[in-house]
Amino acid sequence: MDTTLQDPLVGQVLDGRYRVDSRIAVGGMATVYRAVDTRLDRVLALKVMHPSLAADASFVERFIREAKSVARLAHPNVVQVFDQGTDSAYVYLAMEYIAGCTLRDVLRERGALQPRAALDILEPVLAALGAAHRAGFVHRDMKPENVLIGDDGRVKVADFGLVRAVGSATNTTGTVLGTVSYLAPEQIEHGTADPRVDVYACGIMLHEMLTGEKPHEGDSPAIVLYKHLHDDVPPPSAAVPGMAHELDGLVATATARDPEARPHDAVALLARVRDARGRLDDEQLDAVPPQALLSEHDRHDNTDDRTSVIPRALTMARPLPVNEDESAQVQHTSRFQSPPPLPPRRRTALRRGPMAIVVAALLVLGLGAGVWYINSGQFTKVPPLLAKTEKEARDRLADAGLDVGEVKEAYSDTVERGKVIATDPEAGARIRGNGSVSLTISQGPETVRVPDLDGYALDKARSLLEDEGLKPGMTTREFSESVPAGSVISTEPGKGTKVRAGSAVALTVSKGSPVEVPDVTGDDPDDARAELEEAGLKVEIAADRVNSEHDAGAVARQNPGPGGRAAEGDTVTLTLSKGPEMVEVPDVVGDSVGEAKEKLEGAGFQVDEDRGLLGLFGDTVRGQSVDGGDTAPKGSTITIEIR
Repeated sequence: MDTTLQDPLVGQVLDGRYRVDSRIAVGGMATVYRAVDTRLDRVLALKVMHPSLAADASFVERFIREAKSVARLAHPNVVQVFDQGTDSAYVYLAMEYIAGCTLRDVLRERGALQPRAALDILEPVLAALGAAHRAGFVHRDMKPENVLIGDDGRVKVADFGLVRAVGSATNTTGTVLGTVSYLAPEQIEHGTADPRVDVYACGIMLHEMLTGEKPHEGDSPAIVLYKHLHDDVPPPSAAVPGMAHELDGLVATATARDPEARPHDAVALLARVRDARGRLDDEQLDAVPPQALLSEHDRHDNTDDRTSVIPRALTMARPLPVNEDESAQVQHTSRFQSPPPLPPRRRTALRRGPMAIVVAALLVLGLGAGVWYINSGQFTKVPPLLAKTEKEARDRLADAGLDVGEVKEAYSDTVERGKVIATDPEAGARIRGNGSVSLTISQGPETVRVPDLDGYALDKARSLLEDEGLKPGMTTREFSESVPAGSVISTEPGKGTKVRAGSAVALTVSKGSPVEVPDVTGDDPDDARAELEEAGLKVEIAADRVNSEHDAGAVARQNPGPGGRAAEGDTVTLTLSKGPEMVEVPDVVGDSVGEAKEKLEGAGFQVDEDRGLLGLFGDTVRGQSVDGGDTAPKGSTITIEIR
């Protein structure tokens, strides 16, 4: 059964602009629809807040404020916000529509992913979060459901509905907002959230992509929360034998229970991911996970993956021994740096007699020396240098016997100033022992000032933003007595603010002075049109007619309604009357007054009593203004005579 048919929004047009075609998904705080922007003829996603939350004025205000903030994140891996508005009880966001699937869909279908695929997904996710973190925001609800993978392979982070400014992270009391499987310990215990909670969630997602399983499972949310607080995330290699130690290390550092032990934000974690990738060979990156180990339950169980409000009573204190962090660090070091066991052929050779060993050694040192020199001695692998300081990079190259070539600088949104963002040749490339490696050092993000756009026409303002290397963001329209319609009232961030090049700037545009919509219900359509056009409004007649109390052909209703505010040039839609609906009148003669009223009102009529002098104390109906069995307009008044 198509449940969208039962959704009252499907088929409606919100704000006179967005036609809702179908329902895509239902979340804890909003429903997402596929819609069409009828003005721009563009398919988009419409996120509509649940009515129960929309009734909370403070929640709506925060929702709108945060939507404007997220709209400033002009990043190719962030789902773009186009518009925000309200229509009656509906509060909505108009967003970029991504045709494809979520990471949860991929994990449900395929289970564990090859390391290369997992990193290919994680890197753009971290790039998107890095842009948010450097702009001062924390996502707070990272999970596979919020990672969209387009049909063209693009990866985008969605649903910044729980986003908070980094500086505004404060303790909460009573509840924790988020998704149980991906909550960081400090979110559970203290309700605090800084960029490291997103780092923790990404570490959990990496573990899940590499193993096909969440690291902490339980029969109840309380058990999962307890494990986040008290248990380290196991290394992926525990579930997938042979997994590269570098991947174990990434998961361990991202999911450290102590936030101080994690990378400080997504940019720092991205640098570690790229460094680890540079140390993996093709065989390690393309290792096929043992899918047969995963049960159908493992691949499909995501009952705890909905954003929830979790009672703080479910969270538990976290008493830690004084030296627990140190002991955990020692355990991680021994696990990730222990030498691998010798291959079987090597062990067999060691068991042979002394003479065989001597002969083998002579062959290696003598006959094999020339081959080693030709094939390996002249070449060195370029060490991984990404996210290293220039000095660290020079030291590593010197240790490898390589020289530093050209050093140049470039802007970077993801690598902090002074650190390596690229090398030529790349890490892992074979280069002659006396060769050189060129370095590109980050200058940090390129910044520009938001221009003064006040009073400019919208098209001109957008052009000026693009000239400065910025992008026009979400456009919000407001009434203004002083700014002409179609011109910019203000920008967010404000004029003169320094922002990253490529950032989006939200624009507030004037709708001009408000026009009070006159009441034309019941009027002849020509008269109604003349009155509305005289007020500076346009008129559109709806195709369908409705029954109403007004005569056939008169205006039955209008949108916006009488007394509403509209901008000059806005359209008022008029729906014409088919005349009143005719209803058969019940016969109530002989009934008591109470019975007569119940019958007539049940049929849709108003009731008036005519008692006269003789009927002051009577209770029996002796006559009615319209005979029983005849028809009368629904909603009209039937007078009953009481004697």
